[in-house]
Amino acid sequence: MLDIPERILKYIEDHGEVDTLDLAAVLGEDHQKIIGGVKSIEATGELILSQPSTRKSWKLTSEGEHILEHGSHEANIFKAVPAGGTTQAELMKSGKNPKAGFSKAMSNGWIYIDKSGGAPLIKRKVETIDDEVHAHVKAIAAGKESSVSDSVKNEYKKRKILEESVTKSFILSKGPEFAITLKKLETDLTVEMLASGLWKDLKFKAYNFDALGAPPGRGQLHPLMKVRTEFRQIFLEMGFSEMPTNNFVESSFWNFDALYVPQQHPARDQQDTFFVSHPQKSDKFPLALLDAVRDSHERGVDGSIGYRYKWKREESQKNVLRTHTTGVSARMLYKVSNQPGGFKPVKYFSIDKVFRNETLDATHLAEFHQVEGVVADYGITLGDLIGTFNAFFNKLGITELEYKPTFNPYTEPSMEIFCFHPGLSRWIEVGNSGVFRPELLQPLGVPAGVNVIAWGLSLERPTMIKYGLNNIRDLIGPKVDLKMVQDGPICRMNC
Repeated sequence: MLDIPERILKYIEDHGEVDTLDLAAVLGEDHQKIIGGVKSIEATGELILSQPSTRKSWKLTSEGEHILEHGSHEANIFKAVPAGGTTQAELMKSGKNPKAGFSKAMSNGWIYIDKSGGAPLIKRKVETIDDEVHAHVKAIAAGKESSVSDSVKNEYKKRKILEESVTKSFILSKGPEFAITLKKLETDLTVEMLASGLWKDLKFKAYNFDALGAPPGRGQLHPLMKVRTEFRQIFLEMGFSEMPTNNFVESSFWNFDALYVPQQHPARDQQDTFFVSHPQKSDKFPLALLDAVRDSHERGVDGSIGYRYKWKREESQKNVLRTHTTGVSARMLYKVSNQPGGFKPVKYFSIDKVFRNETLDATHLAEFHQVEGVVADYGITLGDLIGTFNAFFNKLGITELEYKPTFNPYTEPSMEIFCFHPGLSRWIEVGNSGVFRPELLQPLGVPAGVNVIAWGLSLERPTMIKYGLNNIRDLIGPKVDLKMVQDGPICRMNC
């Protein structure tokens, strides 16, 4: 079966000049498809000539359709007047658009107002009428609009009975290069064409120098990365230095033991932590520190009694996908406390991935980002920690904060941080914090009198608040809408 362009050419070959509107009816195709076929033909050369044309036609409006079915409004008003007459108020209850019908019936001289008997009555002035409006509408609906004068049609247009439509089309005829088959135009000039001289016998498609071309593909920053950039900038403005956090696999020693988490703690069970099978164990930690951490767990420090259990080295050797980046903070504290020249106050931060064997829901993932912060200095307190949070979150534009006391094995006192989520209409936890315990600090070599405040915040939940997302799985995971990533605005905090 021939396609539309070839059917158009075949018709012109057989019948000569034709209007595309008539051609659409003959070929049984939509007019827009015929126009598309004409454009395809024109793109290959001067096979046909096309001249723009317009056709004006009249069609019934919804008002006209009603008149076609029920008669004109004025005729209906006339029919509603009984032999003895009726009141105007009663007459206004009959038919559609009775006000217009009454006015036209009065001007046509079909009815009149009789005031001789006291109360005015509407009475018939003639016995019969000829409903010309209905007859005209019926003729136009039947395609006999030429039988109705232009002045009448314009009058009906004012009455919104008819509307004029203009249809654009093309008059097609044979062109100087007419043929009944389309020859594909070449789009590329190749080296072989130039070398052989073949290009002289070929026809090339015209190059459109005004075309914009396809937009180049480009990478997009995920909303998490946009917010991460803002977080990082805020920390740097507050005088923090960034910690290296490029090791996703961590030994249980740095992930748990150095943080004074007991080896029987539920967080060290497989239902909460992802353990690595290869390599299964690690020995990359200082032996002197290993002994100090063991003593802290078994006997305690600075007056505490520890956990009073038999600490096992093989338990601390197990490799895990890190459950937090706090192990990096412990490693950095050990480094600055044992550096040449002695301890110096520090402020560190990091933003990186952590992994927990969580049950997935609207606010929890098994893989997420932790915003870690640690400040080590002489004499700092929980008040300094709260002040740091207030300054940090105010730069994020988040002012609705609540703090709740909690328990952590490695901080005392400890508190959770909550932000109000307008989309969920509830408070959601965004992080945990506290003051590091002496049982953690002393084995690392942190000098007496130095306190360390630390926190671990979520990156995903503040991002959900800033971007108005109610489900964390819309932000990260296999069901993320890439268009959301592409169209997401640049994150700007209200500093």
